[in-house]
Amino acid sequence: MTLAMTALTQSQPPALPREFRAAWVATVDNIDWPSKPGLSTDQQKSEMIRILDTAEKLNMNAIIFQVRPSADSLYKSKIEPWSWFLTANSGGGPSQDYDPLTFTVAEAHKRGIELHVWFNPYRAGHPAQKGDMHKSHISQTHPDVVYKYGNFMWMDPGAKSVQDRSFAVFMDVLQRYDIDGIHIDDYFYPYPVRESGKTIPFPDAKTYAAFQRQGGKLSLSDWRRKNVDDFIKRLYSGIKQRKPWVKFGISPFGIYRPGVPKGITAGIDQYEELSADALKWWEEGWCDYFSPQLYWPIEQTPQSFPVLLDYWKSTNGKKRHLWPGLFTSRLGDNAVNWNPEQVVRQLNLTNTPAVNGAVHFSMKTFLNNWQNLNQALIEGPYKERKLVPSTPWLDAFAPKSPNAKLEGNRLTLPNPLTNDARFYAIQAKFGNAWKVVRVVGASQQTLDLTKELSGASSVSVALIDRTGNASPHKVVR
Repeated sequence: MTLAMTALTQSQPPALPREFRAAWVATVDNIDWPSKPGLSTDQQKSEMIRILDTAEKLNMNAIIFQVRPSADSLYKSKIEPWSWFLTANSGGGPSQDYDPLTFTVAEAHKRGIELHVWFNPYRAGHPAQKGDMHKSHISQTHPDVVYKYGNFMWMDPGAKSVQDRSFAVFMDVLQRYDIDGIHIDDYFYPYPVRESGKTIPFPDAKTYAAFQRQGGKLSLSDWRRKNVDDFIKRLYSGIKQRKPWVKFGISPFGIYRPGVPKGITAGIDQYEELSADALKWWEEGWCDYFSPQLYWPIEQTPQSFPVLLDYWKSTNGKKRHLWPGLFTSRLGDNAVNWNPEQVVRQLNLTNTPAVNGAVHFSMKTFLNNWQNLNQALIEGPYKERKLVPSTPWLDAFAPKSPNAKLEGNRLTLPNPLTNDARFYAIQAKFGNAWKVVRVVGASQQTLDLTKELSGASSVSVALIDRTGNASPHKVVR
């Protein structure tokens, strides 16, 4: 290699580092946001800014924001009423003309953070909600397909009107908002309600009987699973037909079935009791990322975190993203086997080429900095900023290198000429090492990088598109 070639190689930064680092922002029961129903618009905005600023300081790169907790909305919808958890008045809108989802998408992207919207497809009522349901709520407009089951209200997943309504809600948000992902969790058919040791049947006998009258031959269990399978497949196809770059993520219960893999046991059989054939969805590639809730510590043999992680890795035939869910909020319980070291060790197990990411439940852990977890992460696995891994099966074409300019420490970023642009990633070289110093929204024009570039010998900028592809580096110093 010639001297000139050596100098050129050393002046170019390496490929951008990648790892999915996300947290769920739960709105049901005001777990994470807003802190209570009925806050003013300014208070709601201030609390969301605190969430996003905290995520940015922790070098996280995605937020999974719950926008439909119980057939309601935390955004402007013509299909469903405003959520009581937002307004303290089911159906009543925010105090000012503001849309929480529009606001959150813009503020997240400004900070280089992806925004995934999180829906519950079937839950219709939560016991934490006080007061009557709004007249437009599905429990009022279609009471024949909404059932009281335990302390919750539940839509019937086998009813076509429920399937169509939930699909319409998902597609409405997809088409109207500039989101990065759509996400569902582990609530399909409800977790079983038991009284005096007996399971109370889910009251969908009428819908199943109608299926049989039409010539259906499936057993009740198989019919329920098919209802959910059909919705998952329809949802994935609907997303890709409308906005193929938007990622679809599923976060099922972390154990497929008791005894799978060998030695793993669980109280819930999601295949039978939740009618969720999560393994099928995973093997068929009906999602872009999979976040099984691996909510157990490494040492807990009957539900071992690494054993379950290895199982889901071994079944990833479609090579989709595997970003497991971590029960980080257990730190708030001061449980003996849950401490920052446990979280750091789990993150180390997920920071591999076969996994490369994780999702934390939930954001309040970091807002409260339980057991000084924030320091443990920022001094350990989250020390350096990383970008969300790309999704090459959706799009593998890199954007063009940006015509960025650096004058002193002021970086001017051009307005991208493509709608596919999402972020600018800025790297700087300190000594012999390159690091990502900022990730910002593609619409930002000028940045003062005096603090970030102190001591840097070289600076480079790359444009990141909506599926995570990076342009060639543009070295500006």
